[in-house]
Amino acid sequence: MKRIVSFIAVMCVTISLFAQNQPKYSEWFTKATMRVDYFHSGNATTDHFAIDRVLNDGEWAGSETVLLDELFRGLYYFEVYDHAGEEMIYSRGFASIFGEWQTTPEAKTEWGTYHESVRFPWPKNTVELVIKKRDAKNEFEEIFRKTIDPAARSTNPAVLDLGLDTYTYLESGDPNTKVDIVILGDGYTADEMDKFHSDVDRLVDEMFKVEPYKSRKNDFNIRAVDTPSATSGVNKPHPGVFNRSPLSMTYSFFDSERYAIATDNRTIRNVCAQVPYDAVYILINEATYGGGGIYNLYSTVCVDNAFSPYIFVHEFGHSFSGLADEYYSSAVSYEIADKVMAEPYEPNITANIDPETIKWKEVLTPNVPLPTPWDKEEFDAFSYEVQKERKKLRAAKVQESEVEALFARERKTMLEMIDKMEYKDVCGAFEGAGYMQYGLYRSGVDCIMYTRNKQEFCPACRLAINQTIDQYTR
Repeated sequence: MKRIVSFIAVMCVTISLFAQNQPKYSEWFTKATMRVDYFHSGNATTDHFAIDRVLNDGEWAGSETVLLDELFRGLYYFEVYDHAGEEMIYSRGFASIFGEWQTTPEAKTEWGTYHESVRFPWPKNTVELVIKKRDAKNEFEEIFRKTIDPAARSTNPAVLDLGLDTYTYLESGDPNTKVDIVILGDGYTADEMDKFHSDVDRLVDEMFKVEPYKSRKNDFNIRAVDTPSATSGVNKPHPGVFNRSPLSMTYSFFDSERYAIATDNRTIRNVCAQVPYDAVYILINEATYGGGGIYNLYSTVCVDNAFSPYIFVHEFGHSFSGLADEYYSSAVSYEIADKVMAEPYEPNITANIDPETIKWKEVLTPNVPLPTPWDKEEFDAFSYEVQKERKKLRAAKVQESEVEALFARERKTMLEMIDKMEYKDVCGAFEGAGYMQYGLYRSGVDCIMYTRNKQEFCPACRLAINQTIDQYTR
């Protein structure tokens, strides 16, 4: 426990120092965005990098005042230094598909390569790019360094115009003081562009019904870019439905039938750059339950499932604020440790239940017992039975409506269980989170990051989302 508390204390001190020593934007950067594309290769224990290209990714939409990351979320972290390497002038945390792939069984025997990007304001002079990764103690250590010269012949300052149509859902103000979300669609034909725009409206409307997004709607700009497909729908290997779409979206990623991801990073980034953007969402023109979310990369969601509004908000929690899954009964493709090895870096789960140092201390309910009692055994037994039935239905390749009906029955029973719990309305420390049945805790008995029951975030998630919005809008 001492090491966990020490880790939290060090992070708090670092965040405080960054808040007081932000670089001056005009001294170091122009108004454009630099995108560094690279190939990330390796296996379960190695990371290798090769620069692909350095180019102009359009107008800078990020904050011009919070240049140094104050959140420290994600498996990776990149820093930009002046060429002398003496002053850090930009930094951000992020996660990646490669980082997730490293936790799969395949990575123990095979090598993999994924295309990735980091983006930051276009520097006026030569800079040093440093990429770091968390070690076993969740502390960042350097794994790659590269000198970037904005005036080099290999650096392309031209802006790419793909001639794609765009659609604005919400424009609240200057991109530099707002969260700018770009929404792409995959598997929509040219005749389905009206449907794409309608899906954008419907799902974003649902997000703005949920706190804290509801109260902070004016802090967002939301635009969409049309990417028409020759055929409707995307690739779905598990049921044997094969397709190719402009953004290369596919279900069955890491052999998980519900995990929907696209790996054509170059194409996705080029399309996103048609508008100012900070965060990316990709809508999938499918009814099959599925989606995904990777911190500071993108979120994905099927649009025509009964639970699409839930998935939309849940996955954006991952990609926008680095929230962890709070559930632990659903099957995942990753190899999970059998015990907690270090304090998690995600803001909504913890191994530390000391009320003086717990991550969500500022929203903790006074005098609540830690750990906080709840009907865990009964809840878990029911949840595992649902997972068994879900697995059977998927194996039988039933209609999606049958799976939706199972989820609806699950939600009804779970809500009845929760309604009887003494501490259902408090912020505490409820055991079971982050794929771990024991040893990790979440702040509320229920949450969008835990179940499909209600469109509400727990107190720790609301706190983390507000902190993320603040970093873009201050």
